[in-house]
Amino acid sequence: MGLLQPSTWLRGLFGSRNDRVIKGLLPLVAAVNAFEPAFERLSDEALGAKTAEFKTRLAEGKTLDEILPEAFAVAREAAKRTLGQRLFDVQVLGGVALHRGAIAEMMTGEGKTLTSVAPAYLNALTGRGVHIVTVNDYLARRDAAWNGPVFGALEMTVGCIQSRMRSEERIPQYQADITYGTNSEFGFDYLRDNMKSRIEDQCQRHRQFAIIDEVDSILIDEARTPLIISGPAEQATDRYYLADRVVRRWKQQKKGMEKAELDELVDKTVKGVGPEKEEERLRIEQQYYYVYSEKGHNAYMTEAGILAAQKELGIPDFYAIEVMNDNWPHHLEQAIRAHVIYEAEVAYVVKEGEVIIVDEFTGRLMEGRRWSDGLHQAVEAKEGIKIREENQTLATVTIQNFFRLYEKLSGMTGTALTEAAEFFKIYKLDVIVIPTNRPLRRLAHDDRVFLTEKEKWNAVVGEVADTH
Repeated sequence: MGLLQPSTWLRGLFGSRNDRVIKGLLPLVAAVNAFEPAFERLSDEALGAKTAEFKTRLAEGKTLDEILPEAFAVAREAAKRTLGQRLFDVQVLGGVALHRGAIAEMMTGEGKTLTSVAPAYLNALTGRGVHIVTVNDYLARRDAAWNGPVFGALEMTVGCIQSRMRSEERIPQYQADITYGTNSEFGFDYLRDNMKSRIEDQCQRHRQFAIIDEVDSILIDEARTPLIISGPAEQATDRYYLADRVVRRWKQQKKGMEKAELDELVDKTVKGVGPEKEEERLRIEQQYYYVYSEKGHNAYMTEAGILAAQKELGIPDFYAIEVMNDNWPHHLEQAIRAHVIYEAEVAYVVKEGEVIIVDEFTGRLMEGRRWSDGLHQAVEAKEGIKIREENQTLATVTIQNFFRLYEKLSGMTGTALTEAAEFFKIYKLDVIVIPTNRPLRRLAHDDRVFLTEKEKWNAVVGEVADTH
């Protein structure tokens, strides 16, 4: 039989604020423990029937917080019977933190996977689904298979989203009480649902509650990562080649000016600020067809450039209704960027008839990556190679904005306290440091940093020699 009171080492823990939070949760751990003897005596059928009982009580007006001790105790008993593992008090504590919409910082090896079971079960009782988010397909599949028997014993269904699933395969996974999947799959399914015209074709139900594993990696490191669904845009191959021809000629005629040089020239001519300065800028600009900024990676055509391009292309007015959709100014300005800003062997290389981007920070080739908004096609036209089909963005959302759509969010990680301020500022998530089940015996030494790899490996060899 399990402990009837929280383990004594839970008392008097960690510093001030975290200490107060932990102590405030201890009565709930005691309440969960108090139900354990009675639930141990239940048959498997009676234990599973508790789920229907809880749902009835919720329908009658009870809240999740009111049934939490019983529901957690039921989940603990189910885990003990199906997995042979009893949730420790600290895992119950972590589960309460998750249910309350906080981040539970738990050290590696403390059983985060099992900790998520009780809060997932409790919140799934609403019938609105719970999402458990992992960093890759393998972990989603593994955790769903591992915890599946626990939820099954409690008459709960489990789904698992995998990256190669078709839409019709995803729908039943989302209909399950608890659904496992990666952050990107949940996000992309949200985007795909928004593109569907009929509600019955959508995969996801509610975004009620999510438990995110490795929450710092997903909500902080990947926060600004955009999830993008793109599709083929209208073919404009001829326009890219024609725009390239025009800009190539302009470059030979030295019809472009660097923005920094323009700013410097204007400052020398007109002191101070005022309309005279803008007039001088426009006067100088009209001697050129385009202005570009290497620092800002952008370019624009001057009024003189627009008039010259219209004449060279035989188009009276780029902005006339009948040709407006051809977007000539955009094609020409992308061609300018390709010729004067994006330099071969620096910004990109041409390899086997393909333009490959060079990472500006590492110098590595970024195979498979393409610049957007027609820039890649403009560079292909500049290099005289086959122009590949242009894509346009159909739907996009950042990881950060997607997870802020959930009514309640929580997470687990071994390293959250260092980003606590950021978690609260962006997501209004508190970080609660959960104690280890047993006193920590490991010694954590200071990091050692070396200027060169050679020095590092010499130190490693020295450490091995000293130890052995």
